[in-house]
Amino acid sequence: MSMPLSESSMDFPVKPDRWTAADLDHLPENGMRYEVLNGQLVVNAAPKPRHQRLIKWLDRTLDDVAPKGYFSIAGVGVLIGEDEPIPDLVVGVGDIPMDDRGIPVSQVVLAVEVVSASTTMQDRLVKPLLYAEAGIPNYWRIEINPFKGRLPGEDLPVLFAYARGDDGEYQLTNRVAAGTSVTFKSPFEFAVDPAALMR
Repeated sequence: MSMPLSESSMDFPVKPDRWTAADLDHLPENGMRYEVLNGQLVVNAAPKPRHQRLIKWLDRTLDDVAPKGYFSIAGVGVLIGEDEPIPDLVVGVGDIPMDDRGIPVSQVVLAVEVVSASTTMQDRLVKPLLYAEAGIPNYWRIEINPFKGRLPGEDLPVLFAYARGDDGEYQLTNRVAAGTSVTFKSPFEFAVDPAALMR
């Protein structure tokens, strides 16, 4: 379950004020995934195999079609001021900072989140706002479980693609259900049928 950590749920010092990305270096390596969102420490359990298989397929496919100068990488933090969210996948430009604690947000051109039961609030509401405010041009949300607002006959997974508008907010550009192919133009040309993500 995803939740901010409190004094009763932690075996390490509690910060009396805001958490920062630098604080993550001092947390135990215990199989949990730690993120800092708006100064709060958030912990998530390891994702399920279906979630990880989808990310692995998408990562490999994006990496294969990415133009020179782009990279795709899964499960790495994005450095946004003192926050460090961890998208399921990012596409960036330039060289990957191999020994840094995360990818500078200035390099990120796409953040992808695959919604799990434990990350629904973060993936649908909190992270898109943070990513848009930080200037990430593209955000994809992939729904792999039944969800409120699902259209009749809409097969899973459903990919929601957003682009950052002139007002600094994300605008929905594509809603693509399994069985339908779409070609994205941004951050680069990429054709996909969401059904392929679950193979």
